[in-house]
Amino acid sequence: MSTMGDGTRAVRAGLPEPEQFEPTLPGPVFAAHFHLSGEPVGPYTYGRETNPTWTHLERAIGELEAPGEEVGTTVFASGMAAITAVLLSQVRSGDAVVLPDDGYQALPLVREQLAAYGVEVRTAPTGGDAQLALLTGAKLLWIESPSNPGLDVCDIRRLVEAAHAAGALVAVDNTLATPIGQRPLELGADFSVASDTKGMTGHGDILLGHVTCRDPRLTADVRRWRKVVGAIPGPMEAWLAHRSLSTLQIRIDRQCTTALALAEALAKRAEVTGLRYPGLPTDPSYAVATRQMQRFGSVVSFELADRDTAERFLTALRLVDDATSFGGVRSTAERRGRWGGDAVAEGFIRFSVGAEDPEDLLADVEQALHAAVR
Repeated sequence: MSTMGDGTRAVRAGLPEPEQFEPTLPGPVFAAHFHLSGEPVGPYTYGRETNPTWTHLERAIGELEAPGEEVGTTVFASGMAAITAVLLSQVRSGDAVVLPDDGYQALPLVREQLAAYGVEVRTAPTGGDAQLALLTGAKLLWIESPSNPGLDVCDIRRLVEAAHAAGALVAVDNTLATPIGQRPLELGADFSVASDTKGMTGHGDILLGHVTCRDPRLTADVRRWRKVVGAIPGPMEAWLAHRSLSTLQIRIDRQCTTALALAEALAKRAEVTGLRYPGLPTDPSYAVATRQMQRFGSVVSFELADRDTAERFLTALRLVDDATSFGGVRSTAERRGRWGGDAVAEGFIRFSVGAEDPEDLLADVEQALHAAVR
């Protein structure tokens, strides 16, 4: 499938060979155990280790992450389960890891846990490839590009080359871009990680995550961690996720097109500052992003004057839910400062563009800005 377009690949990914009178995508397999006589060998032995529904989904994600290549994908119950599986399967007490200091809000919790286990944690911002300065002696480099919520971008190829030269493994959190927006393994990373709760499944109704690796030994490490910890997805969630992948390209293309239009409109508004979108030609990350990304994501971030102005804006929106998360077909927006933990201004807005008609969404944003600015 390496020569096919992204839409065709998404629609066909992970499907089994056609079988007469059987569904094209088999239904979810609900099983704690399987028939298993004699020696306990074979693809399916116990429900915490493997499941046929996971297999189809993992093959599908692998075909999107690295078209035409043999890779190993492991699905998890959530994005955080996937993130911690990589970190905690690879590092030991006395090791050093490099994390972004402007990444996903839960990363500080991971940092605290790693430190409690005796792991040295070094942090630097995503922008300007600042993590380069911290690689000496590190066991693993964690990249989040574009970063969430600030939307900074780093040169993944450059960081990977430097990390490998220093003897470090590299994991890239690719949640915001998805595999049709950016392929970390093609950029040299050892692990491509994502919360599939977001754009991959795109409907805001599934918690899921995955890790994809080229190296079978790393895949075995991650799968062993899943088995030990038991952070497994339910078969229904896995089946729903596979079903949702078929519309990935359609959804993401619509969202990215509208996100750029929104960014262009916001750039003209005097009350909007700190606007970030990697696909906007005036964005500081645009040059790097265009070298390594095929699509720039559904998220636009910006600032309004203060907390009250941001709250009035969110209240005035009619087509946009005031909710956390991103990547869904229904637009959402939130004032990120309400959570704490992100180094953002009180009026900082993370806006996730959905699949609504662009004209309707932009008109809604315009009226909400008008209502917010008094």
